[in-house]
Amino acid sequence: MPSLREKKASGVLFQIAAVLFALLITSIVLLLANVEPFSAYKAIILGAVGSWDLMSNVLVSWVPLLLATSGLLLTFTVGLWNIGIEGQITLGAIFTTWAMRLLQNSEWNPSLILVIAIFAGMLGGMLWAMLAGALKTFGGVNEIFGGLGLNFVATALNIWLIFGPWKRPGVASMSGTLPFDRSLWMPIATGSSRLTPTTIVMAIVGILIVYVLLENTYFGLKLKAVGKNPRSAYLLGVPTWQHMMASFAICGVFAGLAGAVQVTAVYHRLIPSISSGYGYLGLMVAMLVGYKASLAAPVALFFAALNVGSIQLPIILRLDSSLAGVLQGTLVLCVLLGQGFRAKFLKKKRTMQ
Repeated sequence: MPSLREKKASGVLFQIAAVLFALLITSIVLLLANVEPFSAYKAIILGAVGSWDLMSNVLVSWVPLLLATSGLLLTFTVGLWNIGIEGQITLGAIFTTWAMRLLQNSEWNPSLILVIAIFAGMLGGMLWAMLAGALKTFGGVNEIFGGLGLNFVATALNIWLIFGPWKRPGVASMSGTLPFDRSLWMPIATGSSRLTPTTIVMAIVGILIVYVLLENTYFGLKLKAVGKNPRSAYLLGVPTWQHMMASFAICGVFAGLAGAVQVTAVYHRLIPSISSGYGYLGLMVAMLVGYKASLAAPVALFFAALNVGSIQLPIILRLDSSLAGVLQGTLVLCVLLGQGFRAKFLKKKRTMQ
């Protein structure tokens, strides 16, 4: 039987091979597009770390991505695919905007308004996630289909608000609602146009909370038991549906917080594409790290850097910025394939012994 050291070594080797294979596939795609791969990779790297302003943009993208990933780690652990996280981010942004619009003309302290708005966003994300959880738990609706349906509803609600009740005076605009007063913006770091240190702290604290929950609490152990085998967990006395709903609720809190960050720290208003795809990207990050909270922060930072760096591709090489998505998707696919090959390799070795 393979030792623990052999298992770890094989895991590292297969992951390295998966990354190299993903780069190879992406390079072939670039060559077919008559683009030198190294030039494209160089443009992405310089576009992400070429200056302090670019690096701050990477961190701005990293915060909501890490928050979304943090929540998804909980639902993945319990064996649920929370595809509806995009809608939960959107509802978090809507609830945040609603609270800020309600309180912006009051005499309350701006910091207090921000805190209330952020908690409102967390509440909105949680309620939308629990709706998906209820459809799964009590309605028998697969969480993938239920989540996708709720994503469409959330997007439609968002657009209706922007072009309807919350539209700009005189005319509705795809640029979103009227920006909030600067006093209601998250404090911006010196030398940056968008980076807010407070949100970075939120993201770091969030992933630490998830790590502690999953690795050092009975709650996390029960989530893993439900994810491995719901029936066995139930027979052992673990309340399965309650833990499923709890994972949805906590994931929704993180998603709602990501939406609140988008409103209070990034766009300072509600826009049609407020989720910016961070929910779907978070799904890829969670799969790539093997649902391990300890790896989520650096991998999410890498994905954020790819997103920001790829903006330079149309400018420098006249290449579509979707190349980052190709690399991200290929990387996840190759890592998953690598895990499958590794499992077969270990099983075969165990059989031979």
